[in-house]
Amino acid sequence: MSVEVVITVALLITAMLVFAYLVKRVFILQNYELDQKAFNFMARYVSDVNNNVMMLITYLGTHYFLIPANLILIGYFLFVKPHKWYSIKVPSIAISSLLLMFVLKLFFSRPRPLPPLLQEAKGMSFPSGHALMSVTFYGLIAYMIWFTPASKLFKFTMYFILFALVVMIGVSRIYLRVHYTSDVIAGFCMGFLWLVVSILVSRKIETYGKKKVDPMVEETSSAS
Repeated sequence: MSVEVVITVALLITAMLVFAYLVKRVFILQNYELDQKAFNFMARYVSDVNNNVMMLITYLGTHYFLIPANLILIGYFLFVKPHKWYSIKVPSIAISSLLLMFVLKLFFSRPRPLPPLLQEAKGMSFPSGHALMSVTFYGLIAYMIWFTPASKLFKFTMYFILFALVVMIGVSRIYLRVHYTSDVIAGFCMGFLWLVVSILVSRKIETYGKKKVDPMVEETSSAS
């Protein structure tokens, strides 16, 4: 196996184990020590300036930003730089991630931390939807960058920026006291798991489509 495959498998196993550990810690053992320590730590840095910065960062993980961003990506791969399979992958991963988030929140039904720092957030708390959706969206962008002909320096710079952005979106949710730290970490883990599974499934479908469906379409078009 290639190094990339080994690393990916190791990360998948780690993500599954961490998610399972958090579920046991929070819902079975009811141990909230990590969450409280994180809130106490963040409280030291609360200020008007940081509030504005964190609100801006957290906006990049909301549906108000991600829905238009996904639509722009879909339009780009449909009309600007046509890529049929990317135009399918983007909405399928976005919609399936959203459904997964709702199912998990409904299943665990963990209330939000109270009181919030600035604004009350709706819905359940575990796992963090911002964390999950940010990993799947920005992770998909990182995946697409991997296949571009850009330089290694550009690619690794973009990976660092995207990784830092996802982490900071998670941090912003803890800072704003609308999610526990365990919610955010669980969201990261489940987002990564779903992103990898979605990409693997879509690649299988893409391979099948190129081998079976595309030749049939081309043959039909040429016959007509």
